[in-house]
Amino acid sequence: MFPGDRRCPCGTGLTYAECCGKYHEGAVAPTAETLMRSRFTAFVVRDADYLLATWDPDTRPSDLTLVDLPVRFYRLDIIDVVGGGPLDTTGMVEFEAFYRGEPSGSQRERSTFRRLDGRWFYSAGDVG
Repeated sequence: MFPGDRRCPCGTGLTYAECCGKYHEGAVAPTAETLMRSRFTAFVVRDADYLLATWDPDTRPSDLTLVDLPVRFYRLDIIDVVGGGPLDTTGMVEFEAFYRGEPSGSQRERSTFRRLDGRWFYSAGDVG
C-alpha cells in the first residue's frame, strides 16, 4: 500500500492520506476533477478495485488487471475542467498523465464523468 504520509501522486501537494487515500478508503469524491485525480492515483498504486468501483456501470469492463502494466505513472497535469462541480450531473476533465517504462511518455485524454445517486463515475475517455 502507498504510505499515507508521502505526497499524493495526483499533484495537489497534500499527503496521500489527506488526498486520494481517503477516496480509496471509501469517501465520496465531491467533484469530477477530484475523482479524476483519485483514479490517476489508483493507477499509480495499482488499485483496480477502486477503478472498477468508480467506473460508470454503463461503460465499466467486467474486469481490470494492472499487475503486468509495463509503465509507472508519476505525474498528472490537469489541462481543462468543464462542469463536474458539486451541483452538476456531468463533467469533463482533460489531463495529461506521464509515465516511465517501455516506452516512457505521456497520455493526454478528455474524460467524461456523470453523477449517479450523489457519486461521480468515470464514463469514457477520448485519448488524443
